[in-house]
Amino acid sequence: MLIGLTYDLREDYLALGCGEEDTAELDAPETIAGIAAALEAHGHRVDRIGHIRDLARRLVAGERWDLVFNIAEGVHGFGREAQVPALLEAYGIPCTFSDTLSSALALHKAMAKHVVRGAGLPTADFAVVESPLDLEGLALPFPLFAKPVAEGTGKGVGRRSRAENTEELGAVCVELLARFQQPVLVETYLPGREYTVGIVGSGRGAEAIGVMEVCLLPTAEAGAYTYHNKEHYQGLVEYRLVTGSIAERAAQVALGAWRALGCRDGGRVDLREDSAGTPSFLEVNPLSGLHPLRSDLVILAGLQGLEYPALIGRILDSALQRMPPDVVPARALRATG
Repeated sequence: MLIGLTYDLREDYLALGCGEEDTAELDAPETIAGIAAALEAHGHRVDRIGHIRDLARRLVAGERWDLVFNIAEGVHGFGREAQVPALLEAYGIPCTFSDTLSSALALHKAMAKHVVRGAGLPTADFAVVESPLDLEGLALPFPLFAKPVAEGTGKGVGRRSRAENTEELGAVCVELLARFQQPVLVETYLPGREYTVGIVGSGRGAEAIGVMEVCLLPTAEAGAYTYHNKEHYQGLVEYRLVTGSIAERAAQVALGAWRALGCRDGGRVDLREDSAGTPSFLEVNPLSGLHPLRSDLVILAGLQGLEYPALIGRILDSALQRMPPDVVPARALRATG
């Protein structure tokens, strides 16, 4: 089978003058090489396409693939992670991971929390601040936690994210509004342990492959899995596999959120315990990093004994279940205009 591979290389955008934090979600060459090698090890041919503009150019030229393994994050707008799936949907080409709707919904943390809360799952109370005027009359009790509403990899999360009073909250919200040019999610601070749950599969077939606790070491920025802690995790963060009843409860919440949001194939759900010790939904990452060494999902899988090629294989197997059994090889297709 011919599999196209879509992605955004971090080094390409750094060369264009983008900053380190601006490009934090984008991929390294070793990620692309690792995925390609894993797909080839499963017997498939891989065509490295690149970003959405390269994909669009090649689609217009008439090129086709049996399936696209998509890890392109995009760079602009709330729908940036949905852009490649949308384009492929228009051309009738299946792809891995979540569809257009789920990709856009999951990136917007407040919209995702609305859906998760509507499904009866625990998540911290929250509000969306679109301007400093929205802070007036905010009824949530302190301490509160503020972060951009649609960023990943801890972007915008730092020492000042936890606010103890109105003045601190106002200052961090004004800073984030100006810096990221998007609303700020403000939610009740959850003081307990933080987990990430790795998930493979879709719908009723989705399963948690493991629960990993994110443990901040004394040298780390305290209180949250911040951008700094994520970028410099070695020496700052320890990852521990969690088992027993707490793992079961965390996996139950994570799978409930994954299914409620319609996520597919593979990814992560991040949770944190509230003051009563209940694992509560923070956010979902339906397009999680797949760096062979340093991405959370890969680290978690490794702790469970699931090696990188096997993880990629399970993600691919989930996507293949959506393909018709009599799929026509891409090399036999021609553009229809």
